[in-house]
Amino acid sequence: MVAKKWRSHSKGTDLLTQRPWFALVGVLQVPQPQTSPGRAIVRRIGYALTALTLVVLVVYLDRDGYTDAQDNELSLLDCIYYATVSLSTTGYGDIAPVTDHARIVNILLVTPLRIFFLIVLVGTTLSALTESSRDAWRIQRWRRRVRNHTVVVGYGTKGRVAVDAMLGDGLHPSGIVVVDTDPAVLETATGQGLVTVQGSATKSDVLRLAGVPHCTSIVVAADRDDTATLITLSARELAPTAKIAVAIRESENIHVVRQSGADTVVITSETAGRLLGVATAAPSVVQTIEELLTPEAGFSIAERPVESDEIGLSPRDLPDLVLGVVRHGHLLRVGTPEAGTVDVGDRLLYIRRNSG
Repeated sequence: MVAKKWRSHSKGTDLLTQRPWFALVGVLQVPQPQTSPGRAIVRRIGYALTALTLVVLVVYLDRDGYTDAQDNELSLLDCIYYATVSLSTTGYGDIAPVTDHARIVNILLVTPLRIFFLIVLVGTTLSALTESSRDAWRIQRWRRRVRNHTVVVGYGTKGRVAVDAMLGDGLHPSGIVVVDTDPAVLETATGQGLVTVQGSATKSDVLRLAGVPHCTSIVVAADRDDTATLITLSARELAPTAKIAVAIRESENIHVVRQSGADTVVITSETAGRLLGVATAAPSVVQTIEELLTPEAGFSIAERPVESDEIGLSPRDLPDLVLGVVRHGHLLRVGTPEAGTVDVGDRLLYIRRNSG
């Protein structure tokens, strides 16, 4: 009924968010714990042996209701033999239930166990169907629960580095959703434990599928500035309060991207050019900047709330090396009159020493 309803609806539209959960398999991938093939085989054999043992036990306890071709009483070996040929559907007929009770037990218990036994030991087809069902169930559960996550659009070099930085800062992989059109790069992201959505982020339904309306931050790392602008515009419409950081190539597009709703704009080409220029005269400066942007070791730039005993003090008098004060979402640089003292609700941009 659900599939019929979806097929009739899809004639007029093909919005991903309006598809039933089972139709999203292959589009949205939720990572799962990896299991070795050997362990999976051992587990399936264990299920089969459990079913076989249960049938043997049932038949042995009710052995008076069975008879063999010579009308002898069934031994334990006879029960094992009967259970084996019954579950494998061989059914030689040399041992059969003759009482009503034994036949009812066969109908209600042995037959379902026979079906279960075949499902466990059948080959690739049923296994693939089972895996697809699990994927669909995980997608359904994830869409119900996803909240306060980060969406990364584009998993090229910029997107991967952005994800590495977030993971280095302690963000759990389950809190990141990657959107891209390339299945190969999405496989890489899935290998890192990230949820992935395959599709163009210029489409609102793809962003909805990634949970943009419920996310806290969005990173746009598209290859083209016009694409980044369109994605930012759509993302801001879906998530009015989310923080949006956008990478672009040309500085002349900053005002367009900001008008589209970006909170932070990073000019990748000009930033790299400045670092290259500085490196010719002072390579140690570039090394220091790289260290500040690497969370694993040395020093890094971080942000923290103002503590109660710091209220009213000058940023220069605090134990940390403070670079700026974030007040009501605006950055105030140290040394300006507005950042003369820190106030309640301020956040400090400072240099942090990393333990690694």
